[in-house]
Amino acid sequence: MISLTNLTVAFGGTTLLNDISLHISEKDRIGLTGRNGAGKSTLLKLIVGEQHPTSGKVEVPQSVKIGYLPQVMQHHKGRTVLEETMTVFDEFFAMHRRVDEISAELASREDYDSKEYSALIVELNTLNDRLAMADGASPEVNAVKTLRGLGFRDKELGRATETFSQGWNMRIELAKILLRKPDVLLLDEPTNHLDIESIQWLEEYLQTFNGSLVLISHDRRFLDNTTNRTVEIMLGRIHDYKVPYSKYLVLRKERIEQQRAAYENQQRTIEKTEKFIEQFRYKPTKSNQVQSRIKALERMDRIELEVEDNSALCVKFPPAPRSGDVAFKVTDAFISYPDAPQKVILSEANIEIKRGEKVAFVGRNGEGKTTMMKTLMGSLTPVKGSATVGYNVKVGYYAQNQEDVLDRNDTVYDTLDKIAVGDVRFRLRDILGAFLFRGEDIDKKVAVLSGGERARLSMARLMLEPYNLLALDEPTNHMDIRSKDVLKQALAKYDGTLIVVSHDRDFLSGLVDKIYEFGDGRVREHLGGVDDFLRRKKIESFEALERKTPVPAVSDNRKTGGDVQQKADVTGAASGNTQSVRTSASQMDRESRRELARLKNRLSNLEKAIAEIEGKMAEIEKVLSSPCEGDDIMELTRNYLEHKRELDIKMEEWASLAEKIDQ
Repeated sequence: MISLTNLTVAFGGTTLLNDISLHISEKDRIGLTGRNGAGKSTLLKLIVGEQHPTSGKVEVPQSVKIGYLPQVMQHHKGRTVLEETMTVFDEFFAMHRRVDEISAELASREDYDSKEYSALIVELNTLNDRLAMADGASPEVNAVKTLRGLGFRDKELGRATETFSQGWNMRIELAKILLRKPDVLLLDEPTNHLDIESIQWLEEYLQTFNGSLVLISHDRRFLDNTTNRTVEIMLGRIHDYKVPYSKYLVLRKERIEQQRAAYENQQRTIEKTEKFIEQFRYKPTKSNQVQSRIKALERMDRIELEVEDNSALCVKFPPAPRSGDVAFKVTDAFISYPDAPQKVILSEANIEIKRGEKVAFVGRNGEGKTTMMKTLMGSLTPVKGSATVGYNVKVGYYAQNQEDVLDRNDTVYDTLDKIAVGDVRFRLRDILGAFLFRGEDIDKKVAVLSGGERARLSMARLMLEPYNLLALDEPTNHMDIRSKDVLKQALAKYDGTLIVVSHDRDFLSGLVDKIYEFGDGRVREHLGGVDDFLRRKKIESFEALERKTPVPAVSDNRKTGGDVQQKADVTGAASGNTQSVRTSASQMDRESRRELARLKNRLSNLEKAIAEIEGKMAEIEKVLSSPCEGDDIMELTRNYLEHKRELDIKMEEWASLAEKIDQ
């Protein structure tokens, strides 16, 4: 269907793609993978004609309709969300108007045998056939359904597009692309601005999409669930695997190992042959054998060992200067935006982040995580309550939207040089090299950088000064999997305070020690890491969290009441099991009854222990919610987590015993 033949793309003497060929067939579902800057986005631009190859050709049949979602796009203004989305149906409505025009004209004409009349009949039939092939549902119903799936609420469909962030405008563009029902979908990192709920909706949509798909994503699970073919771009070449991403990783490793083994075997053979030739070259008795082996070497198909791209980030944040004990504190804050003061984004928000803590903000998009980041940076001020940054706290901020931070007209080097001061200016090339900007890369304009390259450049800016609080808003959005791992290791070793907004559970796991959950206009604190948080919520992933109704902040009394209710649930379950035991007790022999009595006794003891631990945790929660000057917060937190671990163990044992008794 779409063919790319012998394509070469070169920029200023650097070859990005080197004589590659690729064919996209009907129903193909291709995951395009490779390091940031390898040429993945360029390949999509070549297909849609936004960019032209240095040599080679791209063949796309005229009848093929392509839907293309780039990483960065210009968004339309002046319409509501629904109005902008409905523009995709302009041709549909134009056909309806033309049908009405032709029908009216036919009704007024009497030249039934004329060519003009026949031509109008043919055109009318053609239009009716095209309209009949369209979806039976009304365009507005389809538009609303798609927008809902991508996370828009009904009350937001009437808002102007310019009042939404770039991420939400990207969703509008994605909705328009999907509603056009193209034959081929080209999606460049579509999940970057989606929350987990919307990612799942898009994943399910793509699984039932009847056309061809070419997808760029750094989300392994998303690739596995939506593609069945993986095309890797590495060092200007492509390698095509007819399997999903996870299987591609296995096959790629096997291929490289087999290639290396074959190369080493061949090199040993060549070495022995050349040694024989050199040893017996001038002996007449061996001349025939020597000539035979020389010809064998000339005929040998030499195995070339592929060069792997082993480049990796080298990130090490400067030591953090000492700050005050409290790095950031929010007290009973009501926060809204100046252009819409009546719309409160967060109500009665309370946050306290101590020096050296590593904290995550989690929750659905639009629930106030970025709003809180802007409050931290001082660009927003609570309309009520307070938000204060601690003594001697210097914040390094990584914005979610790099378009707002980086100047497109600057070069990579100029971006750092404009803000660097002192001796660090002599180390700019070293810093850029650590973030994989080497040689001519530093002279590239920001405008031509890929999303991943811009992410790396923005991260490099944070290395110019020794910040003691890093505020990172979705830092891994455009990063490849290897870069994510390197960044995580660097942040784990960072000795300052960290606040990170992310939907990436793997990235947060083992990195943060406290969670703030944003939902329903409230903020709720969860002590412990992301795994503790998920266990406490009794869910296995962020997907389950974000599908649930967000839990509003609760008062101490209501927290205690929840603990009492949990104990009541445990006791109630035990009572049900006890009743089941009574029903069947008469049928058991004496030994079984003794074992049953022992289990019931242990169950009763566990219930008492669980109630006691929950009481201790409730007391600690009361103190932590409003600590006094002499309270040791760190010691209280440590005790709380110890109690929680003990509670988890006893709850698991209780559940196991209850199941045995019920049987």
